[in-house]
Amino acid sequence: MASGIFALLDDIAALMDDVVVMSKIATKKTAGILGDDLAVNAEKASGFVSSREIPVLWAITKGSFLNKLIILPLAFVLSYFVPWLITVVLILGAVYLAYEAAEKIYEYVVPHPKAVSLADGINLSPEELVVQEKAKIKAAIVTDFILSVEIIIIALGTVLEKTITTQIIVVSFIAFLATVGVYGVVAAIVRMDDVGIVLTQRKSKVSQTIGKLLIQTLPLVIKGLAFVGTIALILVAGGIFVHNIEPVHHLLEGLPAIVGEFIAGAVGAILIFLVVKGFALVWKGFKK
Repeated sequence: MASGIFALLDDIAALMDDVVVMSKIATKKTAGILGDDLAVNAEKASGFVSSREIPVLWAITKGSFLNKLIILPLAFVLSYFVPWLITVVLILGAVYLAYEAAEKIYEYVVPHPKAVSLADGINLSPEELVVQEKAKIKAAIVTDFILSVEIIIIALGTVLEKTITTQIIVVSFIAFLATVGVYGVVAAIVRMDDVGIVLTQRKSKVSQTIGKLLIQTLPLVIKGLAFVGTIALILVAGGIFVHNIEPVHHLLEGLPAIVGEFIAGAVGAILIFLVVKGFALVWKGFKK
């Protein structure tokens, strides 16, 4: 009896050790997309009236948790019954990531019309403000769903060779981290200017200086995150291409890993962007 208990404890210890190791690997693999998730959500959670930022962010966070609850069981079912499909979804996710990176660069070079912010003070009725706010929350939750699929599939791809128990624990941990960690940081970012305003109203010169710095830094932080997120998208997509498409792997295996992944991601982004835009033009002409 005692030996059985000790054997069980040993198995649990071995499982937890495996979980810790694989969680570190999965976190490293998903770090790039988590960075993009942070950048995207910081942007989507900003532009509201100050008093509505936290309620809106909480609504998006609840939507994110619901997204994870939908995606996780589906991912585990695929992993258990058709594990090869995970690689297919992973590559499709990389295609989307590469296109998103190219679209962001294109938008920077050829700016799109700027959407009206709810914080711009335009003359809207309370009902119109509520409708716009709900629309932005819905759009943010849809974006979160797409990013959540990518995060979960990338995390799952790192533990495909492990037992289903290890897969469930590791991927669920990454999903929880993706929601709590990302939205916790986003909450801190979007409130930077409010903290800055409070500090500028104090008598201390130091407090006023720090307050002004926080107010001036917020847009720079969001822009910086967007830039880092775009580079991360290219690297994550490139890494998936290199590790899951044999010809790409052989073509770039002589280069340092990060250089090869960046090249694969950048070239893939350009090609995918051209294909999508070309198809859109053809479809537009066909509809005429």
